[in-house]
Amino acid sequence: MKKAVRPTARKAANTQETVRARVRGYLAAQPPSSRRVLKRIRDDIKAAAPEAVEVFSYGLPGFRYLGKPLIWTAGWREHISLYPLGEAIVRAHAAALDGCGFSKGTVRFPLDAPPSSALVKRLVKARMAQVRAGEPV
Repeated sequence: MKKAVRPTARKAANTQETVRARVRGYLAAQPPSSRRVLKRIRDDIKAAAPEAVEVFSYGLPGFRYLGKPLIWTAGWREHISLYPLGEAIVRAHAAALDGCGFSKGTVRFPLDAPPSSALVKRLVKARMAQVRAGEPV
């Protein structure tokens, strides 16, 4: 009689069911104002990149595309962050990102001025193009 093969702990921890549960937990821990924005951004990302795979890593919800990091989101006390959005994307969308904070690979949107759905989708599509081209962030 053969023994059943159990998935490794790492594989089990990365199932889509587990990812969804961790994302739900992350969102539930956010203040209501951040939670609403993060949920909408998550929906916008799914709409712009339906073939992207949702992940939870580095303690944050995110998406992978073609096996590569696409975009991560984070809620903070005073802002929402999108990672990684490098200089090329920031320059290309500078007018739409006016009033945002920046650090290496990160765009911070104030909670009182969250990104529009259209902007999130444009940023995601630009990031997808980078991934397809093999360009660094």
